[in-house]
Amino acid sequence: MKKYFLPVASAMLLLAGCNVLDKEPLTSIAPSNFFKSAVDAEAALTAVYDGLQSKGCYAEVLNLVGNMPSDDCTSSNNDVRVLDDINWNSASGQVYDVYHDNYRAINRANAVIKYVPGVAGMSANRRDQIVGEARFVRALCYFNLVRLYGAVPLRLEPTESGDPAQLNLPRTPADQVYARIVDDLNLAAAALPEVQVARATKGAANALLGRVQLTQRNWAAAKDAANRVLTGAGGYSLQGFNSLYPANNNRGESVFEVQFSGSTDGGTFFTLPDIVMPTPPATYSFPKFNIPTLFVTGSAARATDLTSVVDTLNDQRWSYQGTVNAGRNHASYVDGRGGANDRGPFVWKWRSDGGNFNSPDNYYVLRFGEVYLTAAEASNEVGDPAATVIGFLNPIRQRAGLAPLTPGSPEAASKATLRAEIDKQRRLELAFEGERWFDLLRYTRHEQADGTARHAVTALDLIQQKRGSRDVNYLLFPIPLSELNTNPQAQQNPGY
Repeated sequence: MKKYFLPVASAMLLLAGCNVLDKEPLTSIAPSNFFKSAVDAEAALTAVYDGLQSKGCYAEVLNLVGNMPSDDCTSSNNDVRVLDDINWNSASGQVYDVYHDNYRAINRANAVIKYVPGVAGMSANRRDQIVGEARFVRALCYFNLVRLYGAVPLRLEPTESGDPAQLNLPRTPADQVYARIVDDLNLAAAALPEVQVARATKGAANALLGRVQLTQRNWAAAKDAANRVLTGAGGYSLQGFNSLYPANNNRGESVFEVQFSGSTDGGTFFTLPDIVMPTPPATYSFPKFNIPTLFVTGSAARATDLTSVVDTLNDQRWSYQGTVNAGRNHASYVDGRGGANDRGPFVWKWRSDGGNFNSPDNYYVLRFGEVYLTAAEASNEVGDPAATVIGFLNPIRQRAGLAPLTPGSPEAASKATLRAEIDKQRRLELAFEGERWFDLLRYTRHEQADGTARHAVTALDLIQQKRGSRDVNYLLFPIPLSELNTNPQAQQNPGY
């Protein structure tokens, strides 16, 4: 199943397609008149998943936000210049897109959570599972928001009227938003099955919970969540790295993917592959986004570029895998051999013909490989013995063709050296999958909270590189101008 559209799903899209920023209430269909049957409940859940396919979520912008400000990617294209230069403001398009589209998905999830428990004609188990899936999506979207904007309005009810008291909420402190995310994920994990194709599972809820707990530096909780995935009954396993791409629900390593079909039903277009791949296979030739910082020369080269950590000879995530239509395949990137706009390194984790900016490839949100890295990082930070830490790390190294570490290896000499190795493997493993900037933000917060912790690169280091000062205000996005203009209770982040 590649696309979540059922015949009555369009009704739910009208119901829950409220523009949070513009404060349009749900006027087309009353929720009490829609949630009447099991078919309605399934259609409503379909619309929740559809929300993740929007431009400001996983069709394009979240990935750009997670890559372009980081040391992994660059671009000469002016459309992403504000991200590349860390020079965004409250009117920047990406700042608006992420905020708007994640809240739209949240609004749909809120409707399901509120009304599906009252739907007759279906089993209690299925009702609970549908609500659990909606809670997973709501938690994912709030996690996207709180990492980028900090305190955000915590909307837990669907928008159903034009009442300013319902529409205009103040920002909720970040720690309270995180508490709701953790609560939703625990409730989701309890309700979801171990296995189901193309939708959230118990493993997905726990894998995301591990990422959330890492972000909060709740090391023991992060380790516990990761271990529940590693030892659970989800049937996950590491696969050959090059074979992972593109995502298509058929990999044992897939924990959660956002689904795309390449069709136009519902108006969803997966534009990301076309704007990061060379031509061919991309539809058009133009200066692409997310260009890997490999082999950069001259004044543009930086000490933190990918070139400083990538081994293109021995690491199978980066070594030559054969020739493809785009050029030389190096698993994570392709060495394009086309014209001026299509020559050099390009992201190669989506590979299908763009089909006029509408790829049929899926988007990995969570992979089993990341769960090992979550466990390794959390294990190291709680002070586990080196042998325990490298037990989580070695499967990732060995899958890449690298020698396993032992307690006597230099990388395992101390907590600090293990931290450096885990950071490095996370960067190499998850490159271009939209997490690098968020990891750099985590590392900054870690150093701020623990004076003994050091990471090779943090977000503040890149802010210094690109802006000339270590301006902590750029650790967050601004609240979009359109939200400030429509919500009198919204307050802007410092520095904007």
